Amino acid sequence: MPKLLVGYASYKFGYRAIFVIAALFAIPAVLSLFAIDGKEIDYARARGAIQIQGQIKAEGLAALLKDRILLYFLATAFLFHLANAAMLPELGEMLSKDNVKTAAPFMSACIIVTQLVITVTAAWIGRRAASKGRKPLLLLGFGVLPIRGVLYTLTHAVGALIAIQMLDGVANAIFGIVSILVVKDRTQGTGRFNVAAGSLATMVGIGAAASTTIGGVLIQHLGYRASFLGLAGIASLAFALLWFAVPETLSETVENLTAEPTPKKETLAQ
Repeated sequence: MPKLLVGYASYKFGYRAIFVIAALFAIPAVLSLFAIDGKEIDYARARGAIQIQGQIKAEGLAALLKDRILLYFLATAFLFHLANAAMLPELGEMLSKDNVKTAAPFMSACIIVTQLVITVTAAWIGRRAASKGRKPLLLLGFGVLPIRGVLYTLTHAVGALIAIQMLDGVANAIFGIVSILVVKDRTQGTGRFNVAAGSLATMVGIGAAASTTIGGVLIQHLGYRASFLGLAGIASLAFALLWFAVPETLSETVENLTAEPTPKKETLAQ
């Protein structure tokens, strides 16, 4: 609904209306934030720490730097967004290059398709990740990204290009849900979940910022086709790194949580 409103307002009243609507939508978000009772938050559990006799036990930050799997995963997250972030803006620019006024409606349509896919699949992805593991879903999400980049070069039909955006919904739904579960798996019991989650967000932000630069340079010198193929190549690199360097993380968490303590053998008095 918000995306439809933004698309209509921008088409009807111009781009400035987008910022007015964004500011209005921020009001209920802020009110919801203030409505959260801080006393109801379990801070030890929220940071993935162990609480013993009322004391929160947390490992040093060096523990995260020694976790190669976590570092490899952060690298894949960087590459994923390095490839992904520029695709949607480039698509919107390509669709509206002959009619600037249609840019916002086209972008809104693409975003709506993505959000609908995320809404429909989110619950299933969460259940699947909990029962079958994280890596198969991640491979699916990373795998559709290079396919999406290639498909954008094969057609200029508006309907087909917007339909291809469903792959963006699949990729972003999986990454958004499963990536934070991987971080949880790798930081369980360390008390450094928030630091690791912040590192993930940092890699996402850096990758997304650099993506538009790379995509723009490729468009300027080689055109849209080369830009989409270049981003697809980066996405393929992210997929390969995920495949070879990041193992399944669910099994370790399940074993740690479900394993029963080994009973101690009683020593018979002589």
